[in-house]
Amino acid sequence: MSGGSDGSSPSSRRSSFNSLSRDLDLSSEQGCLSIVVLGASGDLAKKKTFPALYHLFDQGFIQSGEVHIFGYARSNLSDDGLRERIRGYLKGAPEEDLSEFLQLIKYVSGSYDNGEGFAKLNKAISEYEASSKSESYRRLFYLALPPSVYPSVCKMIRTYCMNPSSHPGWTRVIVEKPFGKDLDSAEELSAQLGELFEEHQLYRIDHYLGKELVQNLLVLRFANRLFLPLWNRDNIDNIQIVFREDFGTEGRGGYFDQYGIIRDIIQNHLLQVFCLVAMEKPVSLKPEHIRDEKVKVLQSVNPIKPEEVVLGQYDGYKDDPTVPDDSNTPTFASVVLRVHNERWEGVPFILKAGKALSSRKAEVRVQFKDVPGDIYKCKKQGRNEFVIRLQPSEAMYMKLTVKKPGLEMATEQSELDLSYGMRYQNVKIPEAYERLILDTIRGDQQHFVRRDELKAAWQIFTPLLHDIDDGKLKAVPYQPGSRGPKEADELSARVGYVQTHGYVWIPPTLA
Repeated sequence: MSGGSDGSSPSSRRSSFNSLSRDLDLSSEQGCLSIVVLGASGDLAKKKTFPALYHLFDQGFIQSGEVHIFGYARSNLSDDGLRERIRGYLKGAPEEDLSEFLQLIKYVSGSYDNGEGFAKLNKAISEYEASSKSESYRRLFYLALPPSVYPSVCKMIRTYCMNPSSHPGWTRVIVEKPFGKDLDSAEELSAQLGELFEEHQLYRIDHYLGKELVQNLLVLRFANRLFLPLWNRDNIDNIQIVFREDFGTEGRGGYFDQYGIIRDIIQNHLLQVFCLVAMEKPVSLKPEHIRDEKVKVLQSVNPIKPEEVVLGQYDGYKDDPTVPDDSNTPTFASVVLRVHNERWEGVPFILKAGKALSSRKAEVRVQFKDVPGDIYKCKKQGRNEFVIRLQPSEAMYMKLTVKKPGLEMATEQSELDLSYGMRYQNVKIPEAYERLILDTIRGDQQHFVRRDELKAAWQIFTPLLHDIDDGKLKAVPYQPGSRGPKEADELSARVGYVQTHGYVWIPPTLA
């Protein structure tokens, strides 16, 4: 991903963020900033974290005079060794900008459970802070690490690397999913981290909450009069939230088999999207008000019925030598959630995710009820739908029935289409990690998962996951490159989804 801009200057972009900050009652802090990437030699750091930091630097949101970046890992590397590894993931970036960014990076080697390495890290951070002659010290720790080491790493940070009490500022910690494997393990992890840090210091990152179209969901719902009277059980028949990948586990079978598609995708990414689609209007845009409403809607979800679940495993999954021959781990799942409240009673939310399918996409599909008194007899063509395409080809489109051009009075389905590639041709859509790291620097927790929200999410899925782990629910086989198990389509039809035949949305092009 190359560096680039939307034509506006870094100062003007920073000004717009400062304006938003005032609206959200966030402080606009000054002072030196130390960003520490733990697990700096791993894939997540190289592919996502460091590129996100570069793009924030390129756009002027972090600047060389006020930030220093520290990589920490067990690997025996020099500063230049880490810089060269990162350079390989920033192809196409202007050399002058890239060189300036890489010079901000220092590397410290050490273990994750030994104080010696963290004392050395703290010494490096303190030397930078002292040289900055700043009155305020800010420390951000990004844990690009497996969750099994979170407790020991956080204990080391707490013991050796906290912002010194002699200076104003803060210490914040970003932790990556998975946050446990079920309710008990998630609560245990939360308790361990909660003993070390206050909730306002912890940022549980789910990168789906940083996606442009996901962040647009609340704007669409609450800033447009058009949707306010429609977004309820009186008009909506069902809602699908879908994630599809056209590749399998690709050598990660052993790791994936410990979790499965529900823990990997549905319980976190898709459930977060569900919250934004289903929640009530918050009191304000303040992070706590938004997160309060997300918790309320999660607590309104009824227990999942086994007959409203379809699990699948693609043929060939167990050919991976790291996957057990008797594995029942689903690579596909379709789960129906039902919300027990005034707005959504009777409306099924179908959360569906799978690997090795026929296409790659993630979308929200809101299907409206049939038109009463269908005088045009167009019911067979399909219902109105509002589709939010999250990836790829970000777009929003409304499927409508219109008159087919010509002398005959015939109808067909067409669309009202907002495709981002067409409407915002010269605008660079930020990567999710860029936005979320910037939110952390600014102290905005709106797009991060709160502890009680995490607990409510696991309460929904833990009984189902334990049934799968115990073999009470079996994954049915499906062919790679297909739509998934036919039973999933049958489940969607059974709960009310009507598939449109003969209509295909084609992303518009400039040609």
